[in-house]
Amino acid sequence: MDPVKYVNIDGRDIPLEGEKSLLDVIRKAGIEIPTFCYVSELSVYGACRMCTVEIEGRGLQTSCSTPPEPGLKIKTNTETVRQIRRVALELILANHERECTTCGKSTNCKLQDLSKKLGVEKIRFRSVLKPVPVDESNPSIVRNPNKCILCGDCVRMCQEVQGIGAIDFAHRGHHVVVQPAFGKGLQDVQCVYCGQCARVCPTGALTPKSEVDVVWKSLQDNKKTVVVQIAPAVRVALGEAFGYQPGEVTTGQIVAALKIMGFKKVFDTCFSADLTILEEGNEFIKRLTNDLPLPMFTSCCPAWVKYVEQHHPELIPNLSTCKSPQQMFGSVAKDIFAPEMGVRKEDMVVVSIMPCTAKKFEAKRPEFSNNGMADVDHVITTQELAQMINEYGIQFRNLKPESLDMPMGFKTGAGVIFGNTGGVMEAALRYVYEKVEGKTLDNPDFHEVRGDPRG
Repeated sequence: MDPVKYVNIDGRDIPLEGEKSLLDVIRKAGIEIPTFCYVSELSVYGACRMCTVEIEGRGLQTSCSTPPEPGLKIKTNTETVRQIRRVALELILANHERECTTCGKSTNCKLQDLSKKLGVEKIRFRSVLKPVPVDESNPSIVRNPNKCILCGDCVRMCQEVQGIGAIDFAHRGHHVVVQPAFGKGLQDVQCVYCGQCARVCPTGALTPKSEVDVVWKSLQDNKKTVVVQIAPAVRVALGEAFGYQPGEVTTGQIVAALKIMGFKKVFDTCFSADLTILEEGNEFIKRLTNDLPLPMFTSCCPAWVKYVEQHHPELIPNLSTCKSPQQMFGSVAKDIFAPEMGVRKEDMVVVSIMPCTAKKFEAKRPEFSNNGMADVDHVITTQELAQMINEYGIQFRNLKPESLDMPMGFKTGAGVIFGNTGGVMEAALRYVYEKVEGKTLDNPDFHEVRGDPRG
């Protein structure tokens, strides 16, 4: 057996166990090194200099880009290291729009967090950049270049993980910026609206486009009947914003909060997910038995559909012709349920609560409008719902759970697993098997098509 190898961190020997960088080893040792440009799922960039450490015999090094070697002696908190981090942070802040109280990232911003942790109380440098317009052209993402710190997280996420490359670095020196090609708006390039750039952005340079104000306006319009659908993932994700344990389901509390806000009916997207499975399952059987294009890809994800349209148009015939659960719900609500309620479809407003920014784009596609009337009027994210609950002053944890409204509050387990990786395929397999074989499954679980639970 090979002997255990160590690096010495602040006087402690820490074993090497296959870590790729000194940063990983240092964090394993219980020391939280600050970073802006380091995201574990992306390539190493090493630009922000916040993770600088001192290595005996080598001087100052960025720990995120330095591979660990046995015998290295590392200091993580010398006076020089602290000064470098503070100066680097001051320089970033000097060119950063500091309207923190009105920023969408306020209280959840790495700049705020590290400024407090590193004791930065004043900024000694002046900005060399002039304010530029905010890009609000995209229906899902707002891009504010004045808050960009050039960490490159969005660039690498869009290129390396999503495979799109809708945004990149441009120009040189202190003129360098992150922007879409040729300075176009984010709406005018090959963005698929997935929102992953906003997820990794450590500041407020990229944020989901809020529809909170227009939803409030609809709720306060006495001529409108506002109904809402809740996506499967939201009922789990929202609880974390109010101190619940990760994974805890808060459907009943969400329903109660929405009723207080003024939504007339609270429905479940799982209802239309079940409809989607019926449609997609039957379409798959038809393709299989009539020698039509296979494999068949689901059309439930608008970012995936947009990706195929832009990058692989030859696969468009392989996309299911079915609407997504969100859009099926909008159609059913306005064309069937509105008359049942005695409401003109023109007076019904359908709101979706979704975990994905691409759903905002999907609802605005012209294909999903009938005579100028959208199937789904507004889409808010889980975070926007949390904002509305807080804005209203609702004490979420003290709410008595309420039930979803029928009939579109009913669902099966197949609809619920849409929120999991591989869930759509598993639900389709359940339906197709029973439809083709004519018998009930003894065990409905298809573990083979599920995503890796380890991520």
